[in-house]
Order: sequence, then C-alpha cells, then structure tokens
Amino acid sequence: MSDNATPEKGQPGFGQAALFGLCPRCGGRTLFRGWTAFAARCRACGLDFARYNVGDGPAAFLIFIVGGIVVGLAIWLELAASPAWWLHVLLWPPLVVAGTIWGLRLGKAALLYSAHHRGAGEA
Repeated sequence: MSDNATPEKGQPGFGQAALFGLCPRCGGRTLFRGWTAFAARCRACGLDFARYNVGDGPAAFLIFIVGGIVVGLAIWLELAASPAWWLHVLLWPPLVVAGTIWGLRLGKAALLYSAHHRGAGEA
C-alpha cells in the first residue's frame, strides 16, 4: 500500500473498517471473535491479528469520553426534570455498557487498521 490514506482495491477504508470490524487486508467481517476480543486471525485471508498490540489506549480514552457524556446527561436530566432516583438507575448503566462496548470495538479496530497499514507490529 502506498503512503497515502487511500486503500487499495479490495481493502476497506479506515472509517468503514473501524465501524464494522473489517479485516484491514481483505475487508471481511472477521476482526472480532467476541464483543471486544479480536479473533486470532482472519478467517478469509489468514492475516494474523495477534501480531498487532493495540494495548489499553481505547479503554483509557473511553473512561473520559463515555463517563463525561453520561455524567453530563445525568446532570442535565436531573436539573431539567428531577426524575425519581430509580430512573437514573435504569437509564445510565445500560448506556455506559453499550457506549463502552461500542467505543472499544471502534477504537481497537481503528488502532489495528492503522498498525496494519503503517507496517507496525510486535517484534
């Protein structure tokens, strides 16, 4: 692949690969084996995902992003409508879980895509 950000034919673009968990080499939906865990390798083209270490970077950012959004919304709801306490209990935990899982998938896929297209990997 060339140094520019345009993918070669058959390869997904950065945004598409991150949003849908696509293999950075062939574009197959084979990146994840679970909600946030990478598969060992691509079932379509055999690319070894284990050689890319994305670390805990996405998790660290999600603490601030998802936490800030949820706290802001909870404060806004409390000041605007003063709902019963149990509404907060029912509303915010599922939002935190969904936002965290979606964010981890997006962040991890984006970092793996970037590592693959820049030729990075563990030694």
